[in-house]
Amino acid sequence: MNNPLFVLQLLNRELTTGEIHIWCVSLDQPLSRFLRLTQLLSMDERMTAERFHFEEDRKRFIVRRGILRTILGCYLSVEPSRLQFSYVKNGKPQIADIFGEGKISFNLSHSEGLAIYAFARERDIGVDIERIRDIPEMEQIAECFFSARENTAIRALPGNRKKEAFFTCWTRKEAFIKATGDGLSWPLDEFDVSSVPGEPARLLRIEGDSKAASQWFIQDLKPALGFAAAFAVKGRPGLIRCCQYPN
Repeated sequence: MNNPLFVLQLLNRELTTGEIHIWCVSLDQPLSRFLRLTQLLSMDERMTAERFHFEEDRKRFIVRRGILRTILGCYLSVEPSRLQFSYVKNGKPQIADIFGEGKISFNLSHSEGLAIYAFARERDIGVDIERIRDIPEMEQIAECFFSARENTAIRALPGNRKKEAFFTCWTRKEAFIKATGDGLSWPLDEFDVSSVPGEPARLLRIEGDSKAASQWFIQDLKPALGFAAAFAVKGRPGLIRCCQYPN
């Protein structure tokens, strides 16, 4: 499924084994919906929200967590406020084991006023979104964090395509390491992804394991104009459903 479009409805709310569900969310919600989402948060989440210095950041955190609870509650047929989370390595959240078999894996990422959520059953998944923007140190960042193969591919592009290529490469790499749960403890230059915009997203190489790359699937997403996004999942998925909150 190339560049799936975000639609206004998720036709089937059931998340079956083999499916991937991607949700695109605006974090700037009307006040009435914001207040309802606030009521879903745990005491710990509300305390975390209060630590944000800027009001906009506080509100967007509340929306992110409230919508996460809403979607998961729908999948699990559980009141969203009752959901409990545990945290694995590098702070990656997961649903507590008390909520039954067929565990749902999820990941989320946000950039400015947009968030992307990815959900799957019984498989590792990661997602990343970034607004495509000017960064003065872009070349230096790429030299430090991208592999030699990725840098060579980006340098070969015309100047007006380098910025998009940088964020294309970055979101594909971030989605992969978030799926593994290793975060930035895994050096970004120890694996290669395809980095040319418009070409299929692929994990090309993992240092030290010639077969591991073929076990992963990466897909670009187009949530909004001016943003780059991608998800990564272990094993090739079946149906990919995309939707926008609220439906």
